[in-house]
Amino acid sequence: MTTDPLLLPPALILIIGAFLLPVTRGWVRSALVLGLPILTLGAIWSVGDGVQISTSFLDYELQVVEGSNLSRLFATVFALMTFAGGLFALNQQRVIELTAAFAYAGSAIGVALAGDLVTVFVFWELMAIGSTLVVWSAGTEAAGKAAMRYALVHLLGGVVLMVGVIAYAQETGSIDFTAMEANSFATWMILIGFLVNTGAPPLSAWLPDAYPEASWSGTVFLSAFTTKTAVYVLLVGFSGAQILIWIGLYMIMYGIIYALLENDMRRILSYSIVNQVGFMVVGAGIGTEMAVNGAAAHAFTHIIYKALLLMSAGSVLHMTGGKRKCTDLGGLFQSMPFTAFAGIIGALAISSFPWTSGFVSKSMTSQAAFDEGMMVTWFLLMAASAGVFLHAGIKFPWFVFFQKDSGLRPKDPPWNMKLAMGLFAFLCIWLGLQPEPLYALLPYPTAYEPYTAAHVYEMLQLLLYSGLAFFVMLPLMKRTLTITLDFDWFYRKLAPAACRILTAVVGRILGGFAALKNKLVTDVISLATEHHNPRGVLARTTPAGVMTLWLVVLLCAYLLLYLFV
Repeated sequence: MTTDPLLLPPALILIIGAFLLPVTRGWVRSALVLGLPILTLGAIWSVGDGVQISTSFLDYELQVVEGSNLSRLFATVFALMTFAGGLFALNQQRVIELTAAFAYAGSAIGVALAGDLVTVFVFWELMAIGSTLVVWSAGTEAAGKAAMRYALVHLLGGVVLMVGVIAYAQETGSIDFTAMEANSFATWMILIGFLVNTGAPPLSAWLPDAYPEASWSGTVFLSAFTTKTAVYVLLVGFSGAQILIWIGLYMIMYGIIYALLENDMRRILSYSIVNQVGFMVVGAGIGTEMAVNGAAAHAFTHIIYKALLLMSAGSVLHMTGGKRKCTDLGGLFQSMPFTAFAGIIGALAISSFPWTSGFVSKSMTSQAAFDEGMMVTWFLLMAASAGVFLHAGIKFPWFVFFQKDSGLRPKDPPWNMKLAMGLFAFLCIWLGLQPEPLYALLPYPTAYEPYTAAHVYEMLQLLLYSGLAFFVMLPLMKRTLTITLDFDWFYRKLAPAACRILTAVVGRILGGFAALKNKLVTDVISLATEHHNPRGVLARTTPAGVMTLWLVVLLCAYLLLYLFV
């Protein structure tokens, strides 16, 4: 193994540190929760370009830590997210959730800094285990079932990815994680394995199925790592793959439609994750420097404002004793003004409102599509921006904080939760006003200027008319206690029903065979009993003279056959 003596894998700081949390208490545990991400961030920025740590495995060289502008950007925002998520969850009594969340975050950083496919796969599977435990640790029956379904989907994706990695190593003799083309069985398997974690069709439903069942703090962690590591590996491995454009556009429209139909505030925001990741997948599919910069910048800002939105929703859930449906909420701005303010800032950022972080990042992907003459893609991205404002920019804060008063009067959450929301609300505004530090982290140099008169006017006009449409159609937007059918109906409802029917049919067939077998055995026993009982033919004694006579007859028959045949 080769390594700089001053450098340790940043991922290990969080992963090893995660297992110190259960054996500490009080201020020591709080210090670890807040200190480990800061130490990790320092380690990330000590990683230079190129391979920093490598080791031999079988006949291959594992590049455990490899630095680049893109990998440092993703690892940096993962560390920031871990710090803010830990601050928000400081009062979380379930230490298993914090342990799983920190191991999960460390594994995401491990993927971002991995230079070979084997290391990517190892950390990829550790992420699946950690995130499953985060969902399960909520401790409810619904969370346990959702965690099982979540694990099955991600184990399937992991198996597909493993098949692809093995086939790729056999085809090329290399496991280096570099740009690939989806033109062989191996690379297609790798691509499909990556896409499962983005929430791509047809398995998009795993995300809104599992994330809302986590605890008030667990969903904040879940929003950041799985889908964004998938975006990172797509940017590294399959940038420019045209199929990603259409997959991303599907995800964008899917997320908007289902979020508009949804009644559960955290499911609204979960569908919104699929929608926003769709923008990043489109950027990866376009593949130009502007598009890759846009996807990376949008992933960075999305982690922050989506976590802020889910912190706001988690605070409502925590302080109302588990209220999560829009039909049960409303008027909370009166008693939770800080939480409402944080939710509004997050809603404006996700809607790309000028002077917020979403405005300076999301528009880069649209600009890349325009620059490449992809007018259909550009038009759909612009239409999707209006849809985002409808479901996340207006619907979430309106129905949770401002619709008809529900009579609930919960207070704002404890100081640490407000501080975490305040930190990310500040970043949403600061990055929107000062995008240059973010642009400096991007993988390619950029001269993109978001604050042109045309761009600001275009977005304000789009958002204004979207808001007008929402309130004009408000009666249609009111939610009821309904269940939204998704593709998971096939494996949650149809597949079990088909298994029950198949089990019944096979049971009847096997029952018929068993009955036939029993009848045959009974008949054989009856026949044997009939002939072998004391009065049966085969049980009688035969005189010696009769036996001699039969021997003579048989001998004569044999002689005749021998002489004449």
